[in-house]
Amino acid sequence: MRSTVPLAALAASAMVFILTGCGGAPSGDELSYEDSPLNEYLSAAWGGDLSPEEQQKKMEEQQAKVEALVAQCMADEGFEYTPNTDSGTIMSDGGEWEPDKREWVEKYGYGYVNSPFAEQVEENPAEETTDPNGEYVMSLSESEQTAFYETLYGPTPSEEEMSEDGSYEYNWEEAGCQGWAQHELEGDDPTQSEEFSELRTKIEELYSTTQDSPELADLNAEWASCMADKGEPGFTKQMDAGQSIMDEQNKIYEAAFGDGSEPVDPESADFEDPNESPEMKALTEREIELALVDLECREKTSFTKKSLEIQFAIEEKFIAANKADLDAFKAAAEQSK
Repeated sequence: MRSTVPLAALAASAMVFILTGCGGAPSGDELSYEDSPLNEYLSAAWGGDLSPEEQQKKMEEQQAKVEALVAQCMADEGFEYTPNTDSGTIMSDGGEWEPDKREWVEKYGYGYVNSPFAEQVEENPAEETTDPNGEYVMSLSESEQTAFYETLYGPTPSEEEMSEDGSYEYNWEEAGCQGWAQHELEGDDPTQSEEFSELRTKIEELYSTTQDSPELADLNAEWASCMADKGEPGFTKQMDAGQSIMDEQNKIYEAAFGDGSEPVDPESADFEDPNESPEMKALTEREIELALVDLECREKTSFTKKSLEIQFAIEEKFIAANKADLDAFKAAAEQSK
């Protein structure tokens, strides 16, 4: 049985559409993602109503519960396992992300190659962490180590299971003790119950099809025409511009690290750091150049405002058609806190 997509992930995908596809939340009296009609319902599940500190605490508590279940599962399979409660993730209020401001774009472009979050990490480096199971794993034979990781994470997907882009369909039943633990924890969450499985599917379809709406297609065409007039032809959707930078960045990393079929030692003398390569430096300049033109065309077409209006109108129709289920979901989410 394939797992359904958690509503928290669906809410996150909605924010990706709004923040990335539409160029970021605007300032002033204009619309922002916080005005999303569906946000009222989905934030009850994914913690959008919590402060970064509260989200951090909630995430750490969930991590501790998952790891305790993983340890139980591994012990049942004959392995020692020390829970790793350090998620390595720090929640941020996102105040550094300002892709609608020219000064920010002039420095970061889309924020992909030269990320403001990377600077934040450099200024506030996290304490070095160690795998609490590292010493135990090293004491095992090579075959035992393989069995340990397969028990923990499940077997590596075969070539037949992998898609052309390297992704594969996740199935918790084939994801080892980690998959089992996550599924067990989600089972305690009423928003992940079978009762809301149809709603989760509908929301997933909503966000996957919004980009194909006729209204957004017309707006994207207007934006693309502006880009072509300014010497940047070839894009059909606004989100494709930023995606082109990520695609080039991935190519640079793949050239340095390969496709993962053979190990690469970054500490070896002949290894060249892709982040310091001439290609990455050139891409940094290209990203800023492209993002500035993109910003000009977003401003000229009022892309952020109009795209949010289109998104929210689609959400309003969805809410009208599914209000009873959404109200029930919100109530369940609030009662589970």
